[in-house]
Amino acid sequence: MTIRKIIHIDMDAFFAAIEQRDNPALRGKAIAVGHDGPRGVVATASYEARQFGVHSALSARAAKQRCPGLIFIPARMEVYKEVSRQIRAIFQEYTELVEPLSIDEAFLDVTHLPCATQAAKEIKEKIFQTTGLTASAGVSINKMLAKIASDYQKPNGLFVITPKQAAPFAAKLPVEKFFGIGHVTAQKMHRLGIYTGADLRQKTEAELVRLFGKAGRAYFGYARGQDPREVQPSRQRLSCGAENTFDADTSDLNRLLEELKKAAHQAWVRTRRAGFLGKTVTLKLKYADFQQITRSQTFAAHLTSEDSFYQAGRQLLQKTDFKTKPVRLIGLTLSRPPAPPKDDRQLQFDF
Repeated sequence: MTIRKIIHIDMDAFFAAIEQRDNPALRGKAIAVGHDGPRGVVATASYEARQFGVHSALSARAAKQRCPGLIFIPARMEVYKEVSRQIRAIFQEYTELVEPLSIDEAFLDVTHLPCATQAAKEIKEKIFQTTGLTASAGVSINKMLAKIASDYQKPNGLFVITPKQAAPFAAKLPVEKFFGIGHVTAQKMHRLGIYTGADLRQKTEAELVRLFGKAGRAYFGYARGQDPREVQPSRQRLSCGAENTFDADTSDLNRLLEELKKAAHQAWVRTRRAGFLGKTVTLKLKYADFQQITRSQTFAAHLTSEDSFYQAGRQLLQKTDFKTKPVRLIGLTLSRPPAPPKDDRQLQFDF
């Protein structure tokens, strides 16, 4: 069996760090990048703000309650994208197998290099020299462990999980740390007496599949420190969508349809730019109480017009409780692209 060498690089408080880099007056202060308004949310918070419990996706109102001196900074996405391009150029110096997860993190397969840990150190140093920003790195034998490792000693950390350490490390890990196990699944596991990887190992693969569906197969491997997923440098786009938050909660159908049409147009423009095709339409609503729901419909063929996309969303809206529960956000997404052609070749590398 080939033992891979995987690095996960995660920039530290990326947006906030760039703002503090570019404006010395913000250094050492609690800042949040995002919109400071009734409907504003935090995109990224500096580490000074995180000490007060401010984090991404937190409402601006709640963030300011937790940290009264919090400074809000409008996002400068073009600047962040340019810095991201600089960082990815550094990745390409080490490997062509780079899988971006977002604007500020990526997996790198460096199986071909003599020492993954040394490569991670060099990448961190080059990122700092080029951008003035720090990054945290995780190094291990697969993507799951590398991603967990990168979060282990943040900020500016480097943590390595060797092949011998993989299984014992996974055994001690809380189930919430495993890839794909969110709050709801973790709570279900807790009710079953499953709190760690060691607890997961007490279940057979068949039992986990019965309890958690096909994800149970992955959980069976994770508990043993195993993750067969390869780094995919050109991941297929799986969805394309847009969403809008309102200035005021509403149950007015005309206003909702107006916002739905706007979201449909924004999403459709993105699908055309990306050359994306899909046949599943998903409507997303967030109510005034922050409860979030989705409604989906899958068609026999891929949608070919913006109007058919919007009309599908309109029909899904009628199946929600918007008349009795005011809405604060609406979104529309197209998914289920054509399956990529199969490639049965297996890539193998010497350790």
